[in-house]
Amino acid sequence: MNGTDKGEYSFSTCWNIKRHTSGADMVQEIADLGFRRVELNYNVTKDMLATIEPMIERGEIGISSVHNTFPHVPDPDYGTDSVLLGFEDEEKRKRAIELLVGSAEYAHRYDAEAVVVHPGEVPFEPDISKELSRLYHDEGKDSLAYRSKWEELMERREALAAGYVQKIIASLDEVCNKAISKGIKVRFGIETRSRPQQIPTLAEAKTIIQALRGAPVGIWYDTGHAIMMDRLGLYDSVGEMDGLMDDIVGVHIHETLGLSDHWCPYVHSKDMNFYDAYLPMIRRAQVKVYELKAACKPEEIHESHALLMSKLAEAAYS
Repeated sequence: MNGTDKGEYSFSTCWNIKRHTSGADMVQEIADLGFRRVELNYNVTKDMLATIEPMIERGEIGISSVHNTFPHVPDPDYGTDSVLLGFEDEEKRKRAIELLVGSAEYAHRYDAEAVVVHPGEVPFEPDISKELSRLYHDEGKDSLAYRSKWEELMERREALAAGYVQKIIASLDEVCNKAISKGIKVRFGIETRSRPQQIPTLAEAKTIIQALRGAPVGIWYDTGHAIMMDRLGLYDSVGEMDGLMDDIVGVHIHETLGLSDHWCPYVHSKDMNFYDAYLPMIRRAQVKVYELKAACKPEEIHESHALLMSKLAEAAYS
């Protein structure tokens, strides 16, 4: 290992997957940063796993988590931005359930602790989040155009979201029953998302988790996505965080500049205080995963981790 040992912290393959065709080379590059564990993201293919699995078996790398749908499924119906567990089409919903159980089987086989789940969304044709982002950048959050488009989003979201949430609850219940019957011991973390039409908000996450109380389902708090949704006005990413503290499964650690996410905390924003608000959730999470973009350089990753560790140590003694 060339990098400083990162201890319990894990690192997502989303950082370097586009640079590699060999799974082993991809994982080794992460191990060289000092990470003992990786999160295998939804773009990891079965071909890549053929060279990663021997590394797992030899104890050269640990797997903290896998990101549904895993391994990679090219069908966009089961991709990351999809209705997925909320499909009204029963055949599609059953397929989404089977794929999530399959992801859990891989996680269990690799001794991972969790599966990261994108539960679903309120569908919009075309994708309304692109227009909102454009208006946010070009005209500002307080502009008439932005507010009008936001009201359009919220009107449809408020009319339809509860129905999709109930479908997601039913689907996750089926997933958990199937996983338990197979002896699979992993937790499912429903992830805070990066587009405002996507489920869950923090309130929706609470509804889902409470409905499935006793099942291995909690929240996967993606800090960068939560910051984006807060900036757009969907929810209070810090104020509502406390209510989910007991149900935290994992975190994705990254910072957001404007509405651009997956940057190294503290390092790219140059703000030494803003990200501190998310430290309590990071501390409480069972699984702690950096989810950074390819533009983040090794030296920036090391610097960001060192800052995060010192911040967490300071908070523990204050």
